[in-house]
Amino acid sequence: MPQSLSRVLIHVVFSTKHREDSIPIEVDADLHAYLGGIGRNLACPAIAVGGTANHVHLLVNLARTVTIADLLMNLKRDSSKWMKTKGVDAFAWQDGYGAFSIGESALEDVCRYIATQRAHHEKMTFQDEVRALCRKYGVELDERYAWE
Repeated sequence: MPQSLSRVLIHVVFSTKHREDSIPIEVDADLHAYLGGIGRNLACPAIAVGGTANHVHLLVNLARTVTIADLLMNLKRDSSKWMKTKGVDAFAWQDGYGAFSIGESALEDVCRYIATQRAHHEKMTFQDEVRALCRKYGVELDERYAWE
């Protein structure tokens, strides 16, 4: 086949530094849109973006030419700079992230999950959510290094 084709869906989650509630509700929709724009500029369009005051989730279609590490570096660096222009001077993201591949059959469920983050976190902490995601996706979590 002379043409290269791919559809690699990645569910990404990362929190603010020390999981501080540093994403004001007044800017969270704009932050989500900005994150989507960063992905689009990297040819990794966001299918869904959502989160709470201390973390975000994205579902992206990863481009063939972009690594997960490069995508996350750009998302975090550029959005952190943008947040500072919105008056959140001490804003920072955590160093790490979770990135999990999903199949096409899970697309709607993951989109719904991302869209309902605020309600979801009325019952579950970010740490418990990460633990559950790691169990679901078969990722070993070493908690000595997970919570900066």
